[in-house]
Amino acid sequence: MKFGQLRFGQLKVGRLLVAGLAAVGLAATTVGGATAAVPTPTPGALQQYDISATYVSGLSSGGFMANQLHVAYSDVFEGAGIFSAGPYDCAQNSVSTAQYACMDTFMPRKTPAQLEQLTRDRAATGKVDAVANLAGDKVWLFHGTNDTTVKAAVNDDLASYYRDFGANVVYDNTSAAGHAWVSPLGPNSCSSTSSPYVNNCGGDPVRGMLTHLLGGVNAASTSALTGKLVRFDQSAYAPGGNAGAISMGNEGFAYVPQSCQSGASCKLMVTLHGCYQYFGVVGNALMDKAYLNEYADTNDMIVLYPQATTMTGNPRGCWDWWGYKSADYAQKSGPQMTAVTNMARALGAGSANPPAGLPAPTGLTATATTETSASLSWNAVAGAASYDVYRDGTKVNSAPVTSTTYTDTALTAATTYSYAVAAVDAAGTVGTRSGTVNATTTGSSPVCVTASNYAHTQAGRAHQSGGYAYANGSNQNLGLWNVLASSTLKETAPGYWVKC
Repeated sequence: MKFGQLRFGQLKVGRLLVAGLAAVGLAATTVGGATAAVPTPTPGALQQYDISATYVSGLSSGGFMANQLHVAYSDVFEGAGIFSAGPYDCAQNSVSTAQYACMDTFMPRKTPAQLEQLTRDRAATGKVDAVANLAGDKVWLFHGTNDTTVKAAVNDDLASYYRDFGANVVYDNTSAAGHAWVSPLGPNSCSSTSSPYVNNCGGDPVRGMLTHLLGGVNAASTSALTGKLVRFDQSAYAPGGNAGAISMGNEGFAYVPQSCQSGASCKLMVTLHGCYQYFGVVGNALMDKAYLNEYADTNDMIVLYPQATTMTGNPRGCWDWWGYKSADYAQKSGPQMTAVTNMARALGAGSANPPAGLPAPTGLTATATTETSASLSWNAVAGAASYDVYRDGTKVNSAPVTSTTYTDTALTAATTYSYAVAAVDAAGTVGTRSGTVNATTTGSSPVCVTASNYAHTQAGRAHQSGGYAYANGSNQNLGLWNVLASSTLKETAPGYWVKC
């Protein structure tokens, strides 16, 4: 793969540093015309199945995202398989930190202990699930000796992070692999770092991953796949109903084996691609060559393949692990985090052994909106002592809701929110969540202001630190602090500025 040159501040950085940009964005090459074994996609919606356990896996930016999902939604995800990534929120909402500290190691980065404390602090306020959930979870990590994109030391930090929380970690770091997903079907040589980023190293690390996560697996199918590949509309699961607005593709995919369609109890694996590995660039290369569907057919496992795409600030279609879209990118409220978890729940994740007598409330309706509030109502559930209300996947009520109405406040004008409700019994057990309903607040959208980063700081929209400008409130990195670099900001709440 050929990488261009990059400026870091005013200094030219050599080829080795530029190669580190791959997890923030890997350069793509044209994929050959090999015939895919994965079935032809069938348009449809995600349906509920009998899901007994849910796991997440990913490569590079997808690996960082897999870790974020596992940590933030540890009530949903029971383990993770990660090819080449670093620890939770290593990037600290900064693209520079992502590139030069959490992929390469030219800049200092937070220690695993510091990130562990950050996770505990967020768990205490409900921004992520309880860290106690991670104890005993199965985690499988992989890093190749020819992978210089995300340095070994950063991967080592991820292993330390998980082990310190008591996770059961297997760390495969002896393969000669480059920066890639590694599979017996990989079209690339073992040491390669090139599109479509699926390498063949002569072994089967996918089996190793699934054996550790699932506790043992049957041999992968050697026959034609018998399941179906569902192509679904990702906007149905995205906060605000617009996948493109959060740098996700219009369509996602799910491979569903015949056994799961027929009612068998199945596992769910959510698999997240790397940068420049999304469907719009490599087609079905990852879905075809990852060697997951072959194990899915023989092990009653559904595989969900969500898709990111490009947008301003994300030209290579990476998952948001450094804050290009939202300062909450690593929390339960992160837009992409919410969307992917909504997809997993639509397939049945988190619904194994639902509480008896507490079905999902019906009739959820948005009854009224103002510029800063949304009012909801729903039908009563027999046996419910109270209800919990969820906005974009995160519970918003601090006290039990004892009626069948709720008004959510402190919202942003002209913004669409997604709501769900669950009944709670007298013992505090939360039942199944309802389907979602969207509510759009009234008023005009916040005005976007374009100016130099220096002008933003002078006007009180941003501040500077270490030669970089950061948006006030959200702390999003705007780039170099000077009169030449410019950015566009909007104020979504008093004193809280974000990129437009």
